[in-house]
Amino acid sequence: MSAAAQRLSGNPGHAAAVRILELRTVRKTYRTLRRDNIVALSPTSLAFEAGEFVSIVGPSGCGKTTLLNITSGLLRPSAGAILFRGSTVDGPTPEISMVFQRPVLLPWRKVIDNVLLPVEVLGLRPAQSFRERAAELLAMLGLTGFAETYPRELSGGMQQRVAIARALIYDSSVLLMDEPFASLDAMTREELNLELLRIWEVTGRTIVFVTHNIPEAVLLSDRVVVMTPRPGKVSAVIPVPLPRPRSLSLLGDPAFGCIVSEVRELLRVRSEVVARAGEA
Repeated sequence: MSAAAQRLSGNPGHAAAVRILELRTVRKTYRTLRRDNIVALSPTSLAFEAGEFVSIVGPSGCGKTTLLNITSGLLRPSAGAILFRGSTVDGPTPEISMVFQRPVLLPWRKVIDNVLLPVEVLGLRPAQSFRERAAELLAMLGLTGFAETYPRELSGGMQQRVAIARALIYDSSVLLMDEPFASLDAMTREELNLELLRIWEVTGRTIVFVTHNIPEAVLLSDRVVVMTPRPGKVSAVIPVPLPRPRSLSLLGDPAFGCIVSEVRELLRVRSEVVARAGEA
């Protein structure tokens, strides 16, 4: 069980909280072809503890993906800073890996070679140990026997599992996930939710997970961050003090339903406030 999970479950032997990642008044503005400034992300501050699972929810276009891309170092903020263990993140770093909305697998590479792509890009050694690690990850994700197949031979859910294995192939401290299950059917999505919880408990990584699905966010997380409509900023941070390990049976728990309702109401109210302000 991760340190964050131990704290929430009241485990007396947990380690002290360690801040691993921090966003300090991060802001992002885009310039259009007509030279207009579009604010995609209002000044936003957030902090994440080591081993914590945090979900981010908000309406479409509120800047969730922008926030994740800035956190990963793939996108520079217009203002503010990202700190990893106290040091500024000014570009992609092996300490922070990311799973995108789509698997983004290279169709000409076999499954195991797609998983090993970050190892090649980062020049990690020894290569053979990572190949063994890739095989272990594929087995853990239910893909034993598919290492030598090509992405086109896999279902959408299986392709996303490959993308997750690719993000886990080396020991990054933080895993960012941008709606990784959005395009999947409900049953596959639930299956991968449980798989993700198991991976999180085994690896102890800090996970920041973007989703539009409120029950999914509550099921997975220690905290749920609620964002406002564009220009997005943090509206509220809702703790999820439900016991772990979790299963789908939690979906029928009244305490679970109360937290889902609280998040949904916050989204509704905030959207109405922004809409009224736009009409004024």
